[in-house]
Order: sequence, then structure tokens, then C-alpha cells
Amino acid sequence: MKSFSAFLEAFRSHAEPLETASSAASWDANTRSDPATEANAARAQKNLARLYADRATFAELSGYADDTSHTPEETRQYTLLYNLFVGHQMDDAVLEELVDTERRVETVFNVFRPPLRGAQAGENALREILRTSDDLALRRDAWEATKAVGGIVADDVLRLVTLRNAEARRLGYPDYYHMALTLGEIEPKALFSLLDDTEAATEAPFRAYKQTLDAALALRFGIEPDSLRAHHYGDPFFQEAPAGEIDIDRYFAGKDLPALATAFFDRIGLDVRDVLGRSDLYERDGKSQHAFAVHVGRYEDVRILCNCTPTEQWMGTLLHELGHAVYDKYLGNELPFFLREVAHTLTTEAIAMLIGRFSRDAAWLARYAGVPEEEAHAVGESARREQAAQLLILARWCLVMAHFERALYAEPGQDLNRLWWNLVERFQGIRPPDGRPALPDWAAKLHIALAPVYYHNYLLGEMLASQLLNHLQNTVINGTDPDAVVSSPRVGAYLREAVFAHGAALRWDHLTFAATGEDLNPEYFVAQLRGS
Repeated sequence: MKSFSAFLEAFRSHAEPLETASSAASWDANTRSDPATEANAARAQKNLARLYADRATFAELSGYADDTSHTPEETRQYTLLYNLFVGHQMDDAVLEELVDTERRVETVFNVFRPPLRGAQAGENALREILRTSDDLALRRDAWEATKAVGGIVADDVLRLVTLRNAEARRLGYPDYYHMALTLGEIEPKALFSLLDDTEAATEAPFRAYKQTLDAALALRFGIEPDSLRAHHYGDPFFQEAPAGEIDIDRYFAGKDLPALATAFFDRIGLDVRDVLGRSDLYERDGKSQHAFAVHVGRYEDVRILCNCTPTEQWMGTLLHELGHAVYDKYLGNELPFFLREVAHTLTTEAIAMLIGRFSRDAAWLARYAGVPEEEAHAVGESARREQAAQLLILARWCLVMAHFERALYAEPGQDLNRLWWNLVERFQGIRPPDGRPALPDWAAKLHIALAPVYYHNYLLGEMLASQLLNHLQNTVINGTDPDAVVSSPRVGAYLREAVFAHGAALRWDHLTFAATGEDLNPEYFVAQLRGS
């Protein structure tokens, strides 16, 4: 039997070109969706999945389980590879159907533009109506248009749930939800204990916030608070806070968002010019309407996709995606190939969320968006309250998603739309809309189909982001200028050395302790969402 290091080198020779091809093909399909790019993406995704589904290679890998000669880096690579292989142990026919169904759903999300009063409408246009329009009928039509994709993809999403569950149960897990958490090194009971604590900690401040918000919306629309429904809120899922009392968007009107981002990253010592040069940043037909970062291979080729308009929301999104990108870009050069990835989804979300928050930070706005000095204090107070509201709303939205997905995989045959709206009402305080009992509004959320069992990472990522911010402010740049967290090269140096350089060599919880000196502590997040 060859050494484990020899196995790793041999396996890398197969994995690296397939990973690179799959990422590149997925990028092409998301930036210019057509039958050719979709077929190529499906083919590349299947080729990579088959590599990890190969039972002979899995058996060979498993043979190293009791090898006591592994170095710590080899032990970590073994664990990561083993978990990947377990999650792919399925027959080829199942693999084919899974990939084909996922690609079909992704194509719909990429190319579908719902009709709105006789014309097709993109996501940015629909969101703008919900954000600004006082025409209640138009708001209702626009909100319903954001949900139209659900009716197209719902059957395929349920088929994906069935296939995922069948494979998970064959491997000995209760369902796919439990398998995905476990293989992702998250213990299900511990996660939901934390979610329960989050629900309790946010209940009173959320209800107080929403009572104030509902009173303002009722006054704006000339209706009673009890008459408010989902289309009265400024985001299709009520996962984004409405604009504060000061319109921050006006500071981004006519601005070059990538230039602002570049100036910021330059100041903190992280160069993003090469990333932006490879990226696709603006809206057009046939392109994904969402935003994400891609690491094509595990080395220099890092890209982001956005659909930027000159607004605070897209400034924050651009910073968020570049946060993912710099994590990938600055992975430690000496890391073995299979450790050249982020420690965990929640750690890359933490970096993205930490950086994405700065679009509402007073010091950032003053330094990079050109907020006049005399306005800085007022803007800062408004932005701080808006940021606290955003964290509060995000926490409640993550509770909806986590509880829905757990119940979806536990019992996919139940009345899912009723489940969805029951959870929305429980956690977000939004009453179910009238006249939609049989419509699959839940299926309009892309993550349920294409990023399953993911949303808890946003909440854990926000918690870690708050913990990292606390460490930056009180340890890394303690005693320097108050705006140093958005302007000091010590920030970039800390992130590179304490987080990025480790790659996946440390488990997420070990990395958290190494980078901040303590285990994941939700108290910093709770303090921020309370505005303290």
C-alpha cells in the first residue's frame, strides 16, 4: 500500500483539473446562460461528482483511517476528503439526475424575468418598486412577480429533496439535512440549541423594532397595522432592513462602486484589482441576478459576480463578495492543495459579512463615499441604527430558513406553503398573504434548491464577524484612530495572518479560537443587533 502522501498527490492529479473545469463552466453558465454553457456546466459538474463517487478510490482512502503516521496536515486532509467522498457515494443514475435537475433549476433562476403589467422585470427593478413605490397595487404585483419563479421550479426542487434524502438515508443518516450538517462539521443538536438561544435573545428587540416599523409603514400607506402584508415591506423576503431616516443611497448616486471598493481595500492592505479585472459586475439578460464569488481552481483565479447599481445595497454586496474573494486570494502559499480552501462556509461568510457591513459604517462612508464632515455624525447614528436593524432582521430570517429546511427534509410531503408562512409569521411577524394558499412561495428562495442546508452559515458567520470586529477594535488596532478599522493596513495583515493563511488546516471552531482567543461567542453579535 502506498503512503498517504503518495495517495494525496495521485488524487490531486485527478481532482485539480476537474475542479477547475467545473468552476469555470459554472461561471460561464451563470454569466451567459444558454444551452451550450448549461450543458458544459452539467458535464463538468458530473465529472467532478463521479470522482468523489468512485467506490474503489473511497475504499483506498478509507484504508488510511488507522494510519498513525499522518502529520497534522495529512490528518486534516483525510477528514475533509473522507467527508466529501461520503456525501457523494451514490449510483451514477442518481448522480446524473441530481446534476441535471440542479442545472435545470439554476437555468430558470438565471434567465427567468417575470411579467409585470405586460413587460418582463428583472430583480433589481422589482426590488426598486418595493423599496420606493407608494402604489399599493403595483407593490402587490411586484411582490407576486418575485415569487413567480417558485411555481416554475417547485416540482424540481421537491425532486431534489427526494433524491438527497434517499441517498442520505441509504448512508445511515435520518435525512439529508442531518447528513449535510454532520459532514460539514456542525452538530445538529448544538446548532438548534444556538438557534433557540438566538430566537430568545432577539424576540423582544425584534418585536419592539417591528412595532415601530409597522406603525411607520401603516402611516405611509394609509392603512391599519393589522392590514400589513409581505408586499408592504421593502424586501421580497423581509431579509433586508429598510433605509434609515437618512437616505444613504444618495451618497452612492453616480459613483463608481468598484473604485470605492478598491480604495478601501488598498487602505487596509488587500489588493482586489486582479479580482475585479476577472469579474462580471453589471446587470444584463441571460445572467444570474444574484451575487457570488468563485475560486476557479485553488490558486490565483478568483472572481465575483454582481449586478451593481449605484446604491448602498449594492455597495454592501460588492464589499461582501470581495470579502469572500480576498479570503480565497490570500490563502497560505505553503498550504497543501487540499487545504487551499476556506476553513468552513461560515468562516468565509464571516469575513464577507464583516467587510460588507462597512457600507453602513460612518467612518467608511466619510472616508470613501464622501459624506461631508458636517453630516458625518448624523449619518453615522442613522447608519448604526440601520446596521443594528439589519442584523436583527437577518437573525430572524435565518431562523425561518433553518427551521423550514429542517422540516422540509424531515417531511417533504407536508403542506410546505403553510409551513413556510407559519414560520414567517412566527419569526418575522408577517401575516400570510391573502389568496395564495396553494402557491409554492417557499420555492422562490434560490438557496433551498441550489445551496441546501446553507443558511445557518449566514447567522454563524454574522456572529463570528461581530467577534472578529471586537477583536480588531480592542486588540489589533486598540488605541489608534477611531476609523482605523476601515483604514489601517493592520486590519488586512491580521486577516491574512490570523484567518486566511490557515486555509482549511484548522477546523472552523479551532480557527475561531486561534484568531480571537475564545470560542464562538454570540454575545458580540447580540450586542450589535441591540445597537450597543
